[in-house]
Amino acid sequence: MGSYEDSRSKAFPPGIHAPSVTFFEDDAKQDIDWTTQENHLEFLVKSGVHGIVIAGSSGEAATLTMDERSQLVSRTRSIAKAQGKDKFPVTIGCIAGCTRDIMSQITAGHRSGADYALVLVPSIFHWAMTKKAVVAFFQEVADRSPVPILIYNFPNLLSGLDVDSDMLAELGSHPNICGVKLTCGGIAKVTRIAEQFRPQEFVALSGMSDWIVPALSVGGAGCISGLANLFPKTLVAIYELYTTGKVAEATVLQKQLGLPEWGVGTSGVNGMKWIIVKRRGYPETSAHCRRPFPRFVDAEKQERVMKLTAPMVPIEKELTTRK
Repeated sequence: MGSYEDSRSKAFPPGIHAPSVTFFEDDAKQDIDWTTQENHLEFLVKSGVHGIVIAGSSGEAATLTMDERSQLVSRTRSIAKAQGKDKFPVTIGCIAGCTRDIMSQITAGHRSGADYALVLVPSIFHWAMTKKAVVAFFQEVADRSPVPILIYNFPNLLSGLDVDSDMLAELGSHPNICGVKLTCGGIAKVTRIAEQFRPQEFVALSGMSDWIVPALSVGGAGCISGLANLFPKTLVAIYELYTTGKVAEATVLQKQLGLPEWGVGTSGVNGMKWIIVKRRGYPETSAHCRRPFPRFVDAEKQERVMKLTAPMVPIEKELTTRK
């Protein structure tokens, strides 16, 4: 296995990166539904997003085998190349119970074509993971990884474990740690990171789409949000409007995105998959998460997420027609 000196580039590409969901067959084995999966990956690549994250929390990372992760990465790479995007950024999500397994996932992802690794802290024994232990974990992973590491800070998923600004200041100095995805909503962290580091060294990205403009306004590099599976062109438009100086237009679009993000973000991964399948016209059999995650079958919840996402549908369609 190589070291970080083998990495193609440390800097994480700015922009909108879509954390692809993973679709499964509706039978006892629940193997990946590759037909729907490849259709969706092609949709994302063609949409204009600046990169794709495979096997993140939106992709049900904890349920995927090593071979499935590798196939998802390699097929994403193939789909991107077929669209003439040979250098399209692909990030592999890594979640496991120990450092050894995290490293195995990173290595397999790299061999399959991943450029970066989005890494969560192992949190089964969360009470033992002190600040010092968390920093040491990321430093060891970065020392050994053949690709640059993007820290994934998601306290709600990790029993409250939070990578705070002091920890990020230390970790951002590592030559093979390129940034952090903030699904903690900590915009003040974005400000502090932008003050301490150049974009080529270490960046902060919003983990939700409803604060892309606020994050960009204080030096953020972009966004990784599950809503990109549904309205990728809207997210890309916000980013492009802001970065080309059309701040007022970006802000108007950002405000319109608030309720859809709230609707999808509060519906769980099963709700997000259900609404994607519904809006994209994929087979209904592909809407379910791997068991034991319950199905999204509550009619009231279904109606709620349909209602909250409805206003964005014509906007996304107009942007699709325009480009």
